[in-house]
Amino acid sequence: MIAIVDYRAGNLTSVASALGHLGHRSEITDRPEAIRAAERVILPGVGAAGATMENLRNLGLDRVLRDDVIGAGKPFLGICIGIQVLFERSEEDAADCLEIIPGRVVRFPHSVDGRPLKAPQIGWNRVRQTRPHPLFAGVPDNSHFYFVNSYYPVPDDQAVTIATSDHGVVFTAAIARGNVMATQFHLEKSGPMGLRMLDNFCRMEF
Repeated sequence: MIAIVDYRAGNLTSVASALGHLGHRSEITDRPEAIRAAERVILPGVGAAGATMENLRNLGLDRVLRDDVIGAGKPFLGICIGIQVLFERSEEDAADCLEIIPGRVVRFPHSVDGRPLKAPQIGWNRVRQTRPHPLFAGVPDNSHFYFVNSYYPVPDDQAVTIATSDHGVVFTAAIARGNVMATQFHLEKSGPMGLRMLDNFCRMEF
C-alpha cells in the first residue's frame, strides 16, 4: 500500500487516480499509524509553505515523515510543495520546513535582464536530467512536464539535484538522496512521462 499524505491540501485525489490507473493501491490518509505501515509514502499537493507546515505540525505528521518514514529508510516521493518542505526554510511565509535536505526555497526573481518575469510559472516546461537516476528510467531527457510554482528549491549540495528546468533562471526541478525523491513539477498532470515516473517510484527497489 502507498500512503498519500493528507495534510488538508488539494490535488490528492489526482495522485490517487493516477496510481490507480497504473495498478498501484494507495490510500489518502492523515493517520500516523497508516503512514508508518505503508510500503511507500507520497507527499503531493499545492499550497503555501507556511500553511503546509502548520497543517503537518498540527497533525503530528512532520515528525512521522522525518523520523518514521524518511529516517527509517522508507521510499518517499515529494511532489510540488512536497519538494519544497523537504528543505530547511522557505522564503514563502518565512516558513521553517522539515530540514531533511540542507538548503532553502526562494522566489523566482521579479525581473530578469530588465524584463518582468511571470510568477507563478504555470504550464509545461522542459526538464533536463543532470545525472542518471531510476526515477527517470525510460523518460527521454528534455521531456516536458507541468509546473505551477512561484518558488523553487536551492540545495546546499547540488549533488542531490537530478534535473533542472529554466524559467528566467535555471533551477532545481527534481532531487534524490537515498530513499528520498521529489519533483517540483506535477507528475500526476504531466501525461505519459509523469505516469512513467510515478510507476518508476512505485516499482523501484531499495
